[in-house]
Amino acid sequence: MEKLFKLKENNTTVKTEILAGITTFLTMAYILAVNPTMLSASGMDNGAVFTATALASALATFIMAFWANYPIALSAGMGLNAYFAFSVCLTDLKGLDDPWKIALAAVLVEGIIFVLLSFFKFRERIVNSIPQNLKYGITAGIGLFIAFIGLQGAGIAVNDDSTLVNLGDFATPAVALCLIGVLAIAIMNHYKVKGAILWGILLTWVLGIIAELAGWYVVDVEAGVYSLIPSFTASSFVPPSISSTFFAFDFSWISGHIIPFIVIVFSFLFVDMFDTIGTVIGVADQADLLDENGELPRVGRVLMADAIGTCAGACLGTSTITSFVESTAGVAEGGRTGLTALTTGILFIVALFLSPIFLAIPSFATATALIYVGFQMASAITKMTFNGDMADSFSGYLAFLIMPLTYSIANGIMFGMLSWVIIKLCTGKAKDVNPIMYVIAALFILRILTLVVNVF
Repeated sequence: MEKLFKLKENNTTVKTEILAGITTFLTMAYILAVNPTMLSASGMDNGAVFTATALASALATFIMAFWANYPIALSAGMGLNAYFAFSVCLTDLKGLDDPWKIALAAVLVEGIIFVLLSFFKFRERIVNSIPQNLKYGITAGIGLFIAFIGLQGAGIAVNDDSTLVNLGDFATPAVALCLIGVLAIAIMNHYKVKGAILWGILLTWVLGIIAELAGWYVVDVEAGVYSLIPSFTASSFVPPSISSTFFAFDFSWISGHIIPFIVIVFSFLFVDMFDTIGTVIGVADQADLLDENGELPRVGRVLMADAIGTCAGACLGTSTITSFVESTAGVAEGGRTGLTALTTGILFIVALFLSPIFLAIPSFATATALIYVGFQMASAITKMTFNGDMADSFSGYLAFLIMPLTYSIANGIMFGMLSWVIIKLCTGKAKDVNPIMYVIAALFILRILTLVVNVF
């Protein structure tokens, strides 16, 4: 262990690292319940997504452990999975057969680009070219977007022909139990309970089982209302097959829709880029791993673990793999090396054999995680400045406004970036615009033109 992870150099022990790894897993295990629920909305098999998520998470985290030697765990990114399922599959590719196969192709291409950008150390330059205010606006917008998805999943926000949305029926168990779960997560976080999100999901699920046994929650398979009680058989502990999602790419649509596909890939790429770097720097800072210049040694290996994980995840059948901010929970418990990440990765493998538990958790229970994570991400709005440069302020505002209201992360990024470039040019500040931003703006203009052509 000492040779692999340099424990003494990092002033830690095997016991401390293993406990830290267990803590990290408990705080992020909710993704094993949330991701299958979200991606199944696009038509994917939730069992296959569960297995793909666990395997890709373990692989990427192992790379982080052995190659980068940092206490950072990875899994399917929140926000990116929402973009995959609800923006790309249910909006951009609506009406196509198996749109998720095209989305997986986009994730694969994004991952390959990431590998190249990381290899040539170009990734940081792209992220640094984006105005800080716009980054905060995009983060906050993604938070509102996934929270809205959670509200819908629990039936708290429902369709209304007059006002578009309305409040759901509090007499239904989904609405009532989800709200109880969300409040429980908030209260547990106040008392700094480790794994509060996971415990909130489990509490909501258990209350749902009680409601089912009491007759309040009524199972109706034809209506898509399934039993909340896990069914165990001799084969229950065999991980679900990924045959339906393994290398299930569809490149046929792309040749005739190259610009929309590039925009989809870029949206995955951009969100993953600044989300990963922000997360990594935040975790490293808390663990006191940054050098005297505020930089992270071996950062290229950290980014490469993320990129390879994304490629592997696409091949297995899940959305973009990225570094998880929940790694800070393990760092708070003393995790300082890759042994923490190794422990978390092993627990992802163990979870593979507990699929009946994770797959029985209903959407109104996983919605609690979406709503609370949305709150955490939306807090980025407090870092925005609204009385400074108009381009910075207004572009960030448009980003977080457009995302939830048009049900698309890509739309928010598009409006935010285009408005920033246009306002800079029209206010005589063209010198502030990085050449990379011109390229990005040109891509989005082409995207708008394709939408106009489709309309006419």
